[in-house]
Amino acid sequence: MRSAIVAVIAALPLTLTVPSTAAAATASTAAAAPNISLANVKAHLAQLQSIANANGGTRAHGRPGYLASANYVRSQLDAVGFTTTLQSFTYNGATGYNVIADWPGGDPNDILMIGAHLDSVTAGPGINDNGSGSAANLETALEVARQSLQPVKHLRFAWWGAEELGLRGSQFYVSNLPAAERARVKGYLNFDMVGSPNAGYFVYDGDNSDGTGSGPGPAGSAALERTLQDYFTSIGVPTRGTDFDGRSDYGPFIAVGIPAGGTFTGAEGIKSAAQATLWGGTSGQAFDVCYHRACDTTANINDTALDRNADAIAYTTWTIATAAQPVVVWQDTFETATGWTTNPSAADTATTGTWERGDPAATTSTG
Repeated sequence: MRSAIVAVIAALPLTLTVPSTAAAATASTAAAAPNISLANVKAHLAQLQSIANANGGTRAHGRPGYLASANYVRSQLDAVGFTTTLQSFTYNGATGYNVIADWPGGDPNDILMIGAHLDSVTAGPGINDNGSGSAANLETALEVARQSLQPVKHLRFAWWGAEELGLRGSQFYVSNLPAAERARVKGYLNFDMVGSPNAGYFVYDGDNSDGTGSGPGPAGSAALERTLQDYFTSIGVPTRGTDFDGRSDYGPFIAVGIPAGGTFTGAEGIKSAAQATLWGGTSGQAFDVCYHRACDTTANINDTALDRNADAIAYTTWTIATAAQPVVVWQDTFETATGWTTNPSAADTATTGTWERGDPAATTSTG
């Protein structure tokens, strides 16, 4: 048995890590996530509704209502210290825009992105789809500034254009990121429709525990899912998984191996009796009866769902972005000598046995 044990030990690397002092200090002072103001989120929704009202009832790609929406978001962020970019692209002969906003500080090689699409369909103002995610993300970003957050990770927020036409804005962004820049994005959180009037509480199934649809997200997606689930568990709200089916802006990110997560309160799908028992609301009715319709106005919002999801966004952002990063203080692969000293202080008390470097080899066992 001894030879087999030595072989197994020799085949496994051993690493000892501790949180860095600086990172731990940052986490300890900023890990407590804020309560996002529902009133503030709804004030952003009112602004988006006013923009649509002034521009033919829509905020769709290529329409003046969309650019006005992008300028509103950007102006809010510029005023509190974000570095913003209005990234333009062309689709269907019209110019679209992504708003990209970076918060200063954090590890530039370890970026957490939080995104939502800002455009509506041409038929309506798009207040739940997706003013809700856009407004909740915006208020979270503004709270980052109010608290002068100093995250361990670098925080980048994004509002995408032309999602309704096939994820055009987010696809343009990801496709035009140089490979080195893309590698620095370690996670992407997507929030699309988080205030549906007949709401469900869905979290993207990062680990494919449901065993349906497209399979798990890239490595790291399961951890994003768990963090979101942890928040809803803490407030006593059960969640269910939703598949990475490619319908929203996480799609281009997971396609290049970037882990993703997010929440969703439902669109045109019908709430089942079991779901109505779980969450309340009306069974046999769509989660959002005004999905892609003119009636998707500020009257088409479930305040409770919007409030819970906005707080979930903040919780996940604070938890992930302020987590202390481990620092390697010692490691050994057991393959080559790395400076071991036997009994360096002459204080070992063992009476038998000795450390021995084994030769890694396959082993077998018949029980």
